[in-house]
Amino acid sequence: MAALTTPPRAPLALQAMTPESLALALACELGEARKIVSAVHRDRPLGPLVGVRRATMDLARARGVVPSLRVIETSASRVDPFVKYVVQTPDDEVVETVRIPLERAGRFSVCVSSQAGCALACAFCATGRLGLRRNLETWEIVEQVRIVRRGLAADPTQVKSRVHGVVFQGMGEPMANLDHVLEAIAVLCEPSALAIDARAMTVCTSGLPTGIRRLAREAPKVRLAISLGSARPEVRRSLMPIDRAHSLDEVMDAAVEHARTTGLSPMWAVTPLAGVNDSLDDAHALADRALQFTARAGIRPRISVIPYNSIGANDPFTRASEPALAAFRAAMTARGVHSHRRYSGEGDIAAACGQLARVAAPQAPST
Repeated sequence: MAALTTPPRAPLALQAMTPESLALALACELGEARKIVSAVHRDRPLGPLVGVRRATMDLARARGVVPSLRVIETSASRVDPFVKYVVQTPDDEVVETVRIPLERAGRFSVCVSSQAGCALACAFCATGRLGLRRNLETWEIVEQVRIVRRGLAADPTQVKSRVHGVVFQGMGEPMANLDHVLEAIAVLCEPSALAIDARAMTVCTSGLPTGIRRLAREAPKVRLAISLGSARPEVRRSLMPIDRAHSLDEVMDAAVEHARTTGLSPMWAVTPLAGVNDSLDDAHALADRALQFTARAGIRPRISVIPYNSIGANDPFTRASEPALAAFRAAMTARGVHSHRRYSGEGDIAAACGQLARVAAPQAPST
């Protein structure tokens, strides 16, 4: 009879650990784990640390690793302070991350990807054309923020700048990878790690009700954003196949619960497409949905109208005209529902909403 063997334990990706999870994994004191987490997120070598026993450090070095994503391309917009990072995972998947300037100088948000590709196939999204490659691991999500932070630190023009917020609106559907997204949020919020206020984070979804409810329970300070496509069911279904599985009514039920649980106003995003969802009927339907939501939740949604950005070759859509956008918003205002037009920058580097779509790193030249 063959002897039983214990399979080796997988290495711990230390940048994906909270002090609590690291203390449990290493069977060490919470204070020691907190010092190790702090050292990792300040890019310090894992040498001797004051207040950490030698045995604990030896175990952390033996069991822990700090894996990295390779930055294969960095593109800075020529018209605004957006920067896109194209990064490669150890198994050669390629995802994109965007540094977004905020209104207050020196503050930036990071738009992170949660999946390589996406299974939801929204018609107006370049990522949706790729299909789902795989979910990103917790450390791969966290590392995107660390890459942007390092970029700021290395830029002499940004010496006093910092990462103020994170938005899960890059490649993929965050609610379809919610275990890893929630773990990443815990690390991003942790004072000894990246110390980003949960209230400055937003998780965006195309409409997965179970995920919306779980986000409310497990991360009640994190904001919710919903991509609507259209408030008219038949139009939404033509743009967003997820509507066949989860109708907008189901999504709104979950969003109402989220608002009641958290007290936070959700953001609704709509991208008017010429001749598709930019009519007055679409505006009236959206206003009606907003009024119904407010009556049920006691909180008004924040409606963000986003000008469309082309998703490349064979794009079936065009941006709604300026008069159509103005009429769309005016029709909602006439119903007592206000909206804001989101600035749609970084289009010159294909980093705007819906444009993230890299799937493979450039091939090295043959020798």
